[in-house]
Amino acid sequence: MSENTAAVTKKTRPVKEKPVKTKPEKKETMNKKLAEMSPMRARMHRMGYQIRRNKACYFMMAPYFILFFIFTVVPVLMSIVLSFTYFNMLEAPTFIGWGNYIKLFLEDDIFMIALKNTLIFAVVTGPVSYILCLLFAWIINEFHGKLRAFLTLVFYAPSICGNAYMVWQLILSGDRYGYLNGILIRLGIIDEPILWMQTEKWVMPALIVVQLWLSLGTGFLSFIAGLQTVDKSLYEAAALDGVKNRWQELWYVTLPAIRPQLMFGAVMQITQSFAVSDISIQLAGNPSVNYAGATVVTHLLDYGTTRFDMGYASAIASVLFALMVGTNLLIQRLLRRVGE
Repeated sequence: MSENTAAVTKKTRPVKEKPVKTKPEKKETMNKKLAEMSPMRARMHRMGYQIRRNKACYFMMAPYFILFFIFTVVPVLMSIVLSFTYFNMLEAPTFIGWGNYIKLFLEDDIFMIALKNTLIFAVVTGPVSYILCLLFAWIINEFHGKLRAFLTLVFYAPSICGNAYMVWQLILSGDRYGYLNGILIRLGIIDEPILWMQTEKWVMPALIVVQLWLSLGTGFLSFIAGLQTVDKSLYEAAALDGVKNRWQELWYVTLPAIRPQLMFGAVMQITQSFAVSDISIQLAGNPSVNYAGATVVTHLLDYGTTRFDMGYASAIASVLFALMVGTNLLIQRLLRRVGE
């Protein structure tokens, strides 16, 4: 052995290896620390740990979250604040407390008509269009290849057609040249043409039919996408567990597997049902005859874009927002029971 090697051997000391904690040990240590903290501090510590662990995901979400916060969350909060003021866009807002809401529910007869129409519209078109979206998506998903793509386009096309109202203006025209009047006169059902959108009792049924025709939109596409991701082996396992027909497969296998898409479709249908305005304005006008086609959104547009009473318009928007949030919470509770 050379002198250099001997010197290195003398100077070298045994290195003590640090014990490496396994994942279960780390988790147990963390749980002990959290148990010693207060509930609020433990919750904040757990949230901070999750953020540090998934920081790459949060970084990628940041652009959308910032835009969503600026253009959605902030306007909603500002609208709620302005609903307690008188604001005509020329003078500074003046705080009036609950004045706008008192006027809205106790003095504004048109708002009560619009609220009734909106609730009727939402109760009828919301569930019916939701069920139709799911049913048609389930049927179309049984086809394959180009036929499925063609049928999806056929059902989805009306919701993206910008001039779709022109078709219904021709159908519901009040003279003999209107398609519906012409067919009914030729069949001998009526003798004179009916002014469909100028007769109070026909306005709401006509708007409901048009909305149902336009309702197969984004929710319908989400159902199609969700159905294509269902694992086929789940059906085989369900058959071994006693599932005997397609309806049982739908309830116990398909619907629980596409629960996120069901939730997304429900939110979209609720939003469309409560926020209806363009159909009423294009077909029945604003204001419609005896306000038969008035909705909360058309009433909001009247005060916000015509009268520029932004405080009162914000109160209307806040009531509509509360209705949508309450309905969404109810639908979420119902969808949790799917498959039980």
